[in-house]
Amino acid sequence: MESALSAWAQSVAEQELALSLPRRWAHSKGVARRALYLAPVLDGQVELLASAAVLHDVGYAPRLAMTGFHPLDGARFLRDVHGADDRLVRLVANHSFALLEAEERGVREPLELEFPVVENGLLVDALVWCDMTTTPDGEPTAAESRLTEIVGRYGADSVVGRFIRRAMPEILAAVARVEALLAAQPR
Repeated sequence: MESALSAWAQSVAEQELALSLPRRWAHSKGVARRALYLAPVLDGQVELLASAAVLHDVGYAPRLAMTGFHPLDGARFLRDVHGADDRLVRLVANHSFALLEAEERGVREPLELEFPVVENGLLVDALVWCDMTTTPDGEPTAAESRLTEIVGRYGADSVVGRFIRRAMPEILAAVARVEALLAAQPR
């Protein structure tokens, strides 16, 4: 059964992304589907994760892109316009090791001050897993393939390329932790 939070998150993400950025919308829907797959290891937090997953790239929406750094723009929009749950906003702000990219862009301080990383390491890792195992078209993929695709799309010397290369060990470690939890589940 869909909760009010996940229905709201789906609606907001669709409104902001579906028409202006359909491929980003496809990715966001795929990331949210991956979140549902993690229900057995999330101790009742799947709705929060799925909501953060569908909203994680909302800051790419052209009308929301104030700083040009989508985690910060999306989190500010969710907080300031929608008064969204603090944990949800902080997950969006810090998804997939955003602090490292924020550092590359010179906006680490505002991101860190406004949106401290969520203390729940499992939720943080789970959102990394969802994002980094989903293609731009919303299909499941291996994290290594996704990382290669991102660097190829943006270029190795771009801000995103430098960030991904720098964050790769942490991303792969988070993905491995989630996959270990999934593998330990009874079949």
